[in-house]
Amino acid sequence: MTDNPNLRTGGQILVDQLRIHGADTIFCVPGESYLATLDALFDVQNDIKLVVCRQEGGAAYMAEAYGKLTGKPGICFVTRGPGATNASLGIHTAHQDSSPVILLVGQVGRAMMDREAFQEVNFREMYAPLSKWVTQIDDPNRIPEVMSRAFHVATSGRPGPVVIALPEDMQKEKASVNDAKRYKPINPAPPPEAMVQLKEMLGDAKRPFVILGGSGWTQDSCNDFVSFAENFDLPVGAAFRRQDLIDNRHPNYAGDVGLGINPPLAKRLQETDLLIVVGAQLTEIITDGYERFAIPCPSQTLVHIAAGLDELARVYEPELAIHSGMANFAAAAKTLKAPDSVPWSDWTRTARADQDGNVTIPDMKGDVDLGAIIQWLGQRLPDDAIIANGAGNFSNWVHRFYPYRSYPTELAPQSGSMGYGVPAAVAAKTVHPDRIVVAFSGDGDFLMCGQEIATARQYNLSIVFIVVNNGTYGTIRMHQEKFYPGRVSGTDLINPDFAALGKAYGLTGEVVERTEEFAPAFERALESGGPAMIELRVEQDQISPRATLSGLREAGLAAQNS
Repeated sequence: MTDNPNLRTGGQILVDQLRIHGADTIFCVPGESYLATLDALFDVQNDIKLVVCRQEGGAAYMAEAYGKLTGKPGICFVTRGPGATNASLGIHTAHQDSSPVILLVGQVGRAMMDREAFQEVNFREMYAPLSKWVTQIDDPNRIPEVMSRAFHVATSGRPGPVVIALPEDMQKEKASVNDAKRYKPINPAPPPEAMVQLKEMLGDAKRPFVILGGSGWTQDSCNDFVSFAENFDLPVGAAFRRQDLIDNRHPNYAGDVGLGINPPLAKRLQETDLLIVVGAQLTEIITDGYERFAIPCPSQTLVHIAAGLDELARVYEPELAIHSGMANFAAAAKTLKAPDSVPWSDWTRTARADQDGNVTIPDMKGDVDLGAIIQWLGQRLPDDAIIANGAGNFSNWVHRFYPYRSYPTELAPQSGSMGYGVPAAVAAKTVHPDRIVVAFSGDGDFLMCGQEIATARQYNLSIVFIVVNNGTYGTIRMHQEKFYPGRVSGTDLINPDFAALGKAYGLTGEVVERTEEFAPAFERALESGGPAMIELRVEQDQISPRATLSGLREAGLAAQNS
């Protein structure tokens, strides 16, 4: 047996499968529950980069961002119990954002299970609603089989997270087993008759509109989709936090169908007679709390293209449902022959004009004009710069005023999860060290996973971290003033000096208190050659590009007194 070249520990078998399936980066927080696998990783340092993080939520966010950027599963290792519960942050985001991730969790030894051993959790029960598949490997002989299935499940159809528990003693046990072949994602293609029907429906339309979103895209498939949109002169709106799927400067781009939607765009969604939803889920945000379109049958003729079969007719019944991966649909749509002229060209041009008006910077309160700063960044940064952001009202400025121009350049959580921006930026710079990476965080948002700036410093990743500091949990405060005017409760924040905090971690740090200070501070951050922190101190009352707290309060009080 000792001469058998296939005889390996479970940890070695697992690492070999990761190599076979093309894993080149692992994000982790080390734990004693997977020491045998950590030891096996020591022997493959030239093939797999191990990025050691400061909290499992940050590590899982990094894996999710890796999946968004590459289309390959982001790999994350965490320990049992608190490690796994921390990692649920990133797994929930991967689930709602349709990002391929494989989370590998060290588990108690097999003989200790079901005794509430130290840090024991039943991961099948815990992660069942958050992932595409949860399992546990109890026999090292089954590692190649399970890992092959994990890579296929994570990437096929609607991508998403897979969670695998690894009993500690199983990783040490030796077995002789054959390796798997490298996985190949399995995705459906649109039936030819469905594409014929789509063309016929376009022929009957007067005011079509496309919402573009979802995952599973590449730059080539985005280009194919744009060719389809150009051929039929279709107005295209981007789903929430999916703006990088189409160049925002394109004459057919009509804006983002997200939070703080442009009112003329919202009206256009009501007026369209053919709504084509490509890849996106018809979520609460796109549908304005499921009020924008009638349930179950919208008054608009609905075409829905989705990679996940369970997304079709989940809430809204489409006239035409197409089960297809995005690349396959875009390639087929590109070949559809358009008429010589379409009756909706003016409709498309007006949609673009509305978007041009939407990105005109309005007057803002305070000495720091966040809209002007975002607009300057859009002019300063190259087309392939990557913008990461977490969740909060500050992100409305980023999504409204930054022009995304190529794919993938937008890392933002559709799940609305705070703390995402910093770890996502770390993943982005790890994957694309030659590209500029900028991370936007709110003050409350940053302190959720901001300690991952230590990871940026450890690996000397030249990321510019921008913290927008207004001293409040802004989104919640906005809703408070709208529905409970003047009754501020639980939303005020006393913050550190974020620039000084950055310096304590070994970053360069600057505070910006006037708009004109930002550009030179940003250039110095880039020139520093390492991670840098810029704190923007903004006016609290300007809670969004379209609203002030004082205005919301006055309107709320007036409504109560009417």
